[in-house]
Amino acid sequence: MPIFGAGRTLTFRHAFLAVAALLCALPALAATLKVAPGESIQAAIERAAAGDVIEVARGKYTENLLIAKPLTLRGVERPTLSGGMQDDTIRVTAPDVVIEGLIVRDSGDSLLRQNAGIYLWPGAHRAVVRNCELTYNLFGLWIEKAKDVRIEHNIITGKREYRSSQRGNGIQLYNTTGARIIGNEISFVRDALYVDVSHDAVFRSNRLHHARYGTHYMNSYRNVWEDNDVYMNRGGLALMEVRDQLVRNNRVWANSDHGIMLRTIQDAIVENNVIAGNNRGFFIYDAEYNTLRGNLVVDNVVGTHLWAGSKNNKVENNDFIANREQVRYVGAKDELWGVKDGNHWSNYLGWDRNGDAVGDVPYQANDLVDRLSWQHPMLKLLLASPAIQTLRLVGQQFPLLRAPSVVDPKPRMQPKNENWREWLGRYFPGSR
Repeated sequence: MPIFGAGRTLTFRHAFLAVAALLCALPALAATLKVAPGESIQAAIERAAAGDVIEVARGKYTENLLIAKPLTLRGVERPTLSGGMQDDTIRVTAPDVVIEGLIVRDSGDSLLRQNAGIYLWPGAHRAVVRNCELTYNLFGLWIEKAKDVRIEHNIITGKREYRSSQRGNGIQLYNTTGARIIGNEISFVRDALYVDVSHDAVFRSNRLHHARYGTHYMNSYRNVWEDNDVYMNRGGLALMEVRDQLVRNNRVWANSDHGIMLRTIQDAIVENNVIAGNNRGFFIYDAEYNTLRGNLVVDNVVGTHLWAGSKNNKVENNDFIANREQVRYVGAKDELWGVKDGNHWSNYLGWDRNGDAVGDVPYQANDLVDRLSWQHPMLKLLLASPAIQTLRLVGQQFPLLRAPSVVDPKPRMQPKNENWREWLGRYFPGSR
């Protein structure tokens, strides 16, 4: 019996020591520090330990904050933090920082120093900025050499009275990986999203408007762009010098220049987008080995402007409807589109005798008259004249006079997108 009692005592002692060691190994519970109007947020940051939460009460605070430790900065009832028109309003240099529920405004004006409402410095990995309003900053967010950041459900507006060239970008990503840019509204900046040397990112459900470019991609790979609304910009999506992009289910409309620019791009999939009411729907320049499928290109001045050696692209199952000029093609030989499934062309004049929903004669986007009208715009005044119609007919009958064109050997008789009429008449103000 004593032996049993001693063993039981020893077992209890071991259990107590094990529990004590486990409790010592666990991190201390995060503290919550509260900041009221008239108090310093930066002072609370200095007092906080890593992992703490700083809650800022409703009010106005004029400070330039430096966050150099992992913590959460949370606004209660949307307090306003003003940078006083100097430097960055908030600068983050530590990983695992969360900023939420704040109005962040009034950064400095230096393009050289890249002043921003929130500047995520190199090493600010896994930062989260959500449910904030960033207004009247030069750059809304500048993100540099930071991995796996999340920028979610923010409203970002720039200094709208500045000329476009003097504004910063809404969100600037430089040399990042794994970013998630989701559910933001960005307007009145230079470029809503500027993405440079940034890979494996997702841009989803953003609204980008009244900027130079909705998005400006450079040298960035394996990014996903989906379910965004991009409108009332000079250019919608500008994807330049990139690879392996997935661009799907976006709505790009009423941009005064182009809807989607594909320039020096390879191995991209561009599918199921609506491109409506732009000056040029697609602008495709030096693009190879890409897939364009299921897109609705409707009511643009030029549906697709294709040139500069853009070839070897698969263009299938798209609807080209009510564009004043379906395709403007500059090339030395025919470019085949729709080899497998065909595309729908609203100005197709062929027929379908066997009822298989595919035209019996190929669609040719351009002819000799089209080429002459591009070279001599005044010729458009005569397009309805008998002489021009005769020239068009002669060009069709004599192959030597025929101009190289985009040719679709299987034009579909009906569009896939039944809702195409909803997108008529959505133009940039004053563009028509």
